[in-house]
Amino acid sequence: MQYRTLGKTDIQISSISLGCWPIAGITSPGSTTHEDSLATIRACFDLGINHLDTAYFYGRDGESERLIAEALGTRRNEMVIATKCGIHWSEDGMQTRDGRPETLRRHVDQSLQRLQTDRVELLYLHAPDPNVPIAESAGELKRLMEEGKTRAVGVSNVEFPELKAFAAECPTAAFQPLYNILQRQIERDTLPWCLENGVAVLAYRPLLKGLLAGKIARDHVFDKADSRSRYEMFRGDQWEQNHDFVDRLRDVARSAGKTVAQVVINWTIRQPGITCAICGARRPDQIIETVGGEGWELSDEERAMIDQAIEDRGDPVEEPAFTPRKINTDE
Repeated sequence: MQYRTLGKTDIQISSISLGCWPIAGITSPGSTTHEDSLATIRACFDLGINHLDTAYFYGRDGESERLIAEALGTRRNEMVIATKCGIHWSEDGMQTRDGRPETLRRHVDQSLQRLQTDRVELLYLHAPDPNVPIAESAGELKRLMEEGKTRAVGVSNVEFPELKAFAAECPTAAFQPLYNILQRQIERDTLPWCLENGVAVLAYRPLLKGLLAGKIARDHVFDKADSRSRYEMFRGDQWEQNHDFVDRLRDVARSAGKTVAQVVINWTIRQPGITCAICGARRPDQIIETVGGEGWELSDEERAMIDQAIEDRGDPVEEPAFTPRKINTDE
């Protein structure tokens, strides 16, 4: 496993990290067991993954953070833990953004209790609150860092002007955006800015909700409860074009002797400015396969095949990375 520096800090994180949203069991209740969740987290030790990514609202009552505490036990200091504040579930089950300083502080204090720790290594503002100036939220995270409740601060789900405004108010070690081989909007502005300013970029959704793992059949019919059916990338012409693209990746995977998911992860973590790929998993076998995307290189011919497939696919439809959802739907 390769380890990379988190921004301008002295913190080292694995180039593949475990995203702990799926283990909370929100997206598909009943599909995640307590035992599988614990085993998935604990598998990271053997795989060389040292970074876990969670958030205050991952779970109806912080299940993701509680599972991390249970799984790590006395080995907590071997992991770089990141959590996020600024979003919670409302009484009617809606995701609610709240960037007020008093709310951010309450979220962090509760997260630390759930994680059974006195600090995290990385604390993000999960998403900006349209009713609160982002500089105000950034200022509170800076104070929390000064108090020792986090070693570093990051921000997620922001546009370029918001990223710059946040960083102007608080030393920013990390930016967490949506990024994958098809959805590369950050290459226009935020990614170059992060490269220039020494901000780590930790990409979420690198496998595009499983589509880029190459395991969803073209004729698959999504259950009404599956949130993917609401995304344009999973419907109509976009769906067909995406499957054509994945079929091209299968040729690359055969050439490399890897799975499609491993090819995609390998491509992602080797893009300039990308510090790590945050990969969700419900079971140990899923994160084990994902880690197979590290430790090897695509050949020049295989890279050319990918480049041509990207060019032939064209720009996909752009969708908001993060929109309010009711509980039991995805992040």
